Parts: sequence; C-alpha cells; structure tokens
Amino acid sequence: MSDFETVAATENQAARRGVSGEPGTPGRAGEPDRARSLAGDAWLDLRRSPVFWLSLTLVVLVAAMAAFPGLFAANDPRDCVLSRQHAPPSGGAIFGYDFQGCDTFARAVYGARASLLVGALSALITGVIALVVGMLAGFFGGWLDAVLSRVIDIVLGIPLLLAAIVLLKRVSTSGETVRLFAVILVLALLGWTTAARVVRSSVITAREQDYVAAARMLGAGNGRIMWRHILPNALAPAVVVLTIALGSFISAEATLSFLGIGLKAPTISWGIDIDAGRVHMRESATPLIVPSAFLALTVLAFIMLGDAIRDAFDPKLR
Repeated sequence: MSDFETVAATENQAARRGVSGEPGTPGRAGEPDRARSLAGDAWLDLRRSPVFWLSLTLVVLVAAMAAFPGLFAANDPRDCVLSRQHAPPSGGAIFGYDFQGCDTFARAVYGARASLLVGALSALITGVIALVVGMLAGFFGGWLDAVLSRVIDIVLGIPLLLAAIVLLKRVSTSGETVRLFAVILVLALLGWTTAARVVRSSVITAREQDYVAAARMLGAGNGRIMWRHILPNALAPAVVVLTIALGSFISAEATLSFLGIGLKAPTISWGIDIDAGRVHMRESATPLIVPSAFLALTVLAFIMLGDAIRDAFDPKLR
C-alpha cells in the first residue's frame, strides 16, 4: 500500500470513529460525537450570537421592503399634493408629508429598492473581480502576482468618492436606468481591491496545504485544483468582506445621490430624499430624519452581519 493510500485509509477510519461516537469532536447533548467542519463550527457559533440574529433580521426586513414595498406602505410615494406640504401625520402617512406633499414613510420604504439594488449588484460584481484577480495572483504567484498586486495597489490608492464623482459627471444627464447601472459599475470597479487582497491571502495559504499536494499527485490540473479545492477555501473570507462592503456601497450611493452626482429624480432614493429634507429642514425635520434612519440602520445591519460572520469563521478566536 502506498503512503497516500495509507493516509487516506487512516482519515477514513478517523471519520468513522467520529460518527460512531468514539472520541472526536463533541456533539450536542444526547447525540453521538461527530467531527465538524469549519463551516459547521461557524454556524454553531452564529446560532448563539444575538448580534447575528439581530442584523440578519434587519437585513431580511430591508430586503423584503425592497422586493415588496406595497406590503409596508399603503400610499403611493409619487402621489404628491402640494396642499399637503409639511402636513402632520394623518391616515396612512405615519410620519407626515414632505415639502412636495409626498408621504415621507412611503418614500423611505420605496427608496430601499434602489439603494439595495445598487449595493447588491456592486457587491456581486466586486466579488467576481476579486475572486478572479485574487485566485490568479495567489495561485500562480511569480510575475503574475507582482503585476496584479501592483494593479491592486494603484486602484486602492484612488479615492472612491472623488473618482466616482469624476466618472459619473459623464452620465449626469443620462436616463434613469443608465445612471443606475453607471453608479453600480463605478462603485464595483473602484471597490474590489480589499476583497481581492483577502482572497489572494486565502489562496496562498490554501495552495500550501497537503490536500492540494495530494490532488497534484493524483494528476489533477490547475483548473480542477482551483475550482474544487482552492475556491471553497477562498469563498468564506470573501463573503465576509463583501457583506461589509455591501453596506459601504449603499452608503456611497446615498452620498453620491445626496451630492447630485448619483441617482436623480424620478428615482426614489434615500440619498435624494436626505438632500431634499436638508433643504427644507427648518419647515419640518421629519423628511430628513426618516430616510436618514432607514439608511443608517441598513448600513449598520450589513456591517454587523459581516462582523458576526467574520468572528465565527476566524480560527484565532476559538
């Protein structure tokens, strides 16, 4: 029997012992002991974390608000009557009306869709770029790693908001859909560097493990090793970074819309409403406070969720 077969047989015996209840990783009370993976240990920690459940509840609530706003707000956010300007709460308008006579709460609810769409798509594109660049740089190393690392350093040195303002000036007079996707692309193309660095570090660590050497001995090519062995190990830290980045993208979109560079009316966005509420704050502060609170809670929820997942997957905290 070869050395590799001996190691494999030993691992199989150890796994069977863990399932059968012999000494191994302790299971829950009343269940046989069994070995758990890193993901299993992380999920066990997350289930016990009140921060995780609180942030997840807020994220699910905001996602439901973005997908089905009619379930949360009875009034049409575009049904604006000037005679109701700054009117106090009445009927279905629990926070009153803004300077245009629009339902303040309805606009905050419907504003979640554009903000969450920008954040989610920006994070998705960022994740794809970060995984490709980080895996190529970390797995192959050498001159490719040097070139991609310098590219990461260059993009990382560009101020995100300043570059976004310069780039989005070009599409400031374009249509609603064009501006939406322009904001998404700009944020994604400027915000992938941190995730790429995390993926690169994870890949460098994973490629030195014994299971990668064993896969090479069995004749697996680079593509199979990267897809079957390296990628699963790089996904967990990438998800943590992208969850936190999603909140940052939502905040960046609101900032750009507040400055008049990002989304514009008739799109309903928290940044647009915050800017309008700021102008008329002396007449009524509610149209400023409500979208600001929605924005702050959403960004905080994603950051808290990312922090909870990071703590659960960090072996140094065990």
